[in-house]
Amino acid sequence: MNTDDVCQGLGPIVSVIKNGVFPLVQIGIPILLIVFGTLDLGKAVIASDEKEVKAAQGRLVKRFIYAAAVFFVVTLVSVVMGIVAKGDAENTTGWFACWNSR
Repeated sequence: MNTDDVCQGLGPIVSVIKNGVFPLVQIGIPILLIVFGTLDLGKAVIASDEKEVKAAQGRLVKRFIYAAAVFFVVTLVSVVMGIVAKGDAENTTGWFACWNSR
């Protein structure tokens, strides 16, 4: 079956989301959070202010946690959608078939 028939015209949008937006969110945002946290910590260390170093360390830890959470959001959404769509697996024209064809 043709993927355009399965997606009913939404193929390009699904492709952009699955191959463009999700990887950007899953990989790009955590990298940016870690880089910005490291830069903040580096500035605090260079300034030699003990209070600022402690604050920067706290922000860095929080950014690591946020980065891990953002990284796993895409995986969690995919797993949940897969579980929900189990009943629709036999349908060859549904959204689940469209998502898997891209």
